Amino acid sequence: MNVNIDVLVVDDDVSHCTILQALLRGWGYQVAIANSGKEALRQVREHVFDVVLCDVRMAEMDGIDTLKEIKALNPAIPVLIMTAFSSVETAVEAIKSGALDYLIKPLDFDRLQETLAQALAHTREPEGEPSPVSAAQCGMVGRSPAMQHLLNDIAMVAPSDATVLIHGDSGTGKELVARALHASSARGEKPLVTLNCAALNESLLESELFGHEKGAFTGADKRREGRFVEADGGTLFLDEIGDISPLMQVRLLRVIQEREVQRVGSNQTISVDVRLIAATHRDLAQEVSAGRFRQDLYYRLNVVTIEMPSLRQRREDIPLLAEHFLQRYAGRNRKAVKGFTPQAMDLLIHYDWPGNIRELENAIERAVVLLTGEFITERELPLAIAATPIKALPEHDILPLVEVEKEVIQAALEKTGGNKTEAARQLGITRKTLLAKLSR
Repeated sequence: MNVNIDVLVVDDDVSHCTILQALLRGWGYQVAIANSGKEALRQVREHVFDVVLCDVRMAEMDGIDTLKEIKALNPAIPVLIMTAFSSVETAVEAIKSGALDYLIKPLDFDRLQETLAQALAHTREPEGEPSPVSAAQCGMVGRSPAMQHLLNDIAMVAPSDATVLIHGDSGTGKELVARALHASSARGEKPLVTLNCAALNESLLESELFGHEKGAFTGADKRREGRFVEADGGTLFLDEIGDISPLMQVRLLRVIQEREVQRVGSNQTISVDVRLIAATHRDLAQEVSAGRFRQDLYYRLNVVTIEMPSLRQRREDIPLLAEHFLQRYAGRNRKAVKGFTPQAMDLLIHYDWPGNIRELENAIERAVVLLTGEFITERELPLAIAATPIKALPEHDILPLVEVEKEVIQAALEKTGGNKTEAARQLGITRKTLLAKLSR
């Protein structure tokens, strides 16, 4: 049964809507109806749907325009277009505008059921055997290809005991990945101990990592166990590992190699069984080349690398993240907020987010605090976001969509050295879709 799946049917033919509503409810879906494009947009602003079925020929606003507006509000929603006019031109325009698929009226119900299942496969965990990790389990929000790639990496790496290096810009959620790796591993019932290496000077960091004996230094009034001992049997997550001093690099390398630590002020060694996960925003390979980071430590840490996508690499997730933070801070501030205006959401989607998810969260919290109405507008957003230019080509520079698409695909293939799988991931499409576009 599909009891938790919400479908929006958009058609100005009331009788056709009624038939589809009865059919889809019979299949177990939750179904909402909109008899115009404007009504559909209102519902999409107020509710997150799993899939939209939209007719092309409607009086007030046609299906293509409705599709474009829905995608502007939430690019992650799969939209299926329906039409009684099976022209190739309409199908091409719908797909170029963001439709996931195209259905001919009168609908083939078997085909409809199959297409709905395929659409939902893009946004839902498959039924039956659960995947090792999901976005919700990781405390993450997102359905984009970049997020799915990240979750697949976590699922593959988590069961092993290998050291993991998480690389990504600040604010991308590296600690959430570390927590997911620990929770999905055989050590999940043991401690996960975290430490931000950049927050401490060298002497304090040494004491925090390895512990100290009473009297080892001024202020050491009692013996203290270090983070390695605290994490024994579990996982130790060292954030901003690229910021530690050369001396600490030597001491950390020894612990990793020997799997034993010495408290500061002690000659006694303590064996530890710890899985190490490290994270950094720095390019450690470049740091090694510049002589700022030990090559042998880099190789010890870089057994498996997980790359964190920046927020601008997963723009499809911005509406979902924005809604997630909106609900969180509306509750905390006891405000009845219904959502975002299309203009505000457009600015959020087009902004480059140098601070990534952390910056988005702060922006939404600020907007909720300042809000006096029911919908967040551009007025409540930080000035840097509200002033975001929405890029448009001058009239004389406008190219046919097929030419623009061709140039983008060629650029992606050049950037990835001809690797079609990686090019498809960066473009946010499947490899099968990329191959079909290359064939055309």
